[in-house]
Amino acid sequence: MRDFVYQMPTKVIFGREAELQAGEQAALCGKRALVIYGSSRVKESGLLERVEASLAAAGLSYIELSGVQSNPLMGLAREGIELCRRERADLLLAVGGGSVIDTAKTIAMGVPYTGDVWDFFMGRAQVAAALPLGVVLTVPATASETNRITVMTNEDGGLKRSAGSPLLYPVFSLLNPELSFTLPPYQTAVTSIDIMAHTFERYFDHGIESDLLDGIKEALLKAVMKNAPLALTEPENYEARSELMWAASVSHNEMTGIGGDYGSHKLGHELSAGYGLAHGHSLAIAMVAWSKYVMDEDVGRFARFARQVWDVDPAGKTERQTAEEGIARLDAFCRSLGVPTTMHESGIPSDGIEAMADKMLYNSPGWVCGNFRKLYKEDIMAIYELAK
Repeated sequence: MRDFVYQMPTKVIFGREAELQAGEQAALCGKRALVIYGSSRVKESGLLERVEASLAAAGLSYIELSGVQSNPLMGLAREGIELCRRERADLLLAVGGGSVIDTAKTIAMGVPYTGDVWDFFMGRAQVAAALPLGVVLTVPATASETNRITVMTNEDGGLKRSAGSPLLYPVFSLLNPELSFTLPPYQTAVTSIDIMAHTFERYFDHGIESDLLDGIKEALLKAVMKNAPLALTEPENYEARSELMWAASVSHNEMTGIGGDYGSHKLGHELSAGYGLAHGHSLAIAMVAWSKYVMDEDVGRFARFARQVWDVDPAGKTERQTAEEGIARLDAFCRSLGVPTTMHESGIPSDGIEAMADKMLYNSPGWVCGNFRKLYKEDIMAIYELAK
């Protein structure tokens, strides 16, 4: 296990009616909130009304910014930055999933910054100040509700990039599993794959193996494997939704270990940014193809993944055959949730492979990732070829 620094300062309130504490918690952070959300679903469900009534009861005023979409865009974040400045909002409240929270984080660090907020995503600036942020979570997937990362797409050039800072941890996050009851089946499926992907990325990272952390990762993956199908067949199964919601936070707030390779995420980002594919769907394609390509880097690690996560019986198999069976079961699981694992099945043309590779390497030293295996242009293109 490598040396690390761990910090997770977010206050989590988990359970039924957690959203009703929005006003009480927000009042500890400021007086005027920018409430950010995506579609009209939060209004139609009555959630937004409950949250805003809680703010008003606690003596806070608020303004709204709506329209956040999947694979959130910088244009709306820039609009929110100007709105915050103009209306003198001193805190942000994100009501939604990862896209909404990431937009709120981008606004939070953009308001006090004098330059273009995209500078943070390109490594041209470091976050020195940010507005406080609270969350009412509706879509468990990204763990943005308890981590310090934001991922955004810039319409200018179609680049999808991440930025991070300890100043971007939400001050509080309100997690009510009942708010995920109405998620459509496809969204339940792809968000479950997203949860798994965050742990998968940490599982394959040379130097952070440990009995404790490996056991946590394996248990988390199995919890999602058990409860995602349950949530699909029984959308209002509170226990299944609870398991998925907490697994989502734990998967990517560094409780499962510091580090990770994130090759699959980088590959998936280009699929989602270029073709509008849901993030979790892009990860299903990327994880399977990446695994096939890099397996020989550490066959033993993939064999353990097969045995401990997918219950592959190694009897009568070589280590390589065991590893290959594990990858096949990962593929089959994604498909069992109704998520295709190839570009062709997902409606993505194969003639854009080189362009995706070039975008992935933009502003890089000629390779990306590397905690498990560095990916150069020829590697990236080969993985996309396997994903066709």
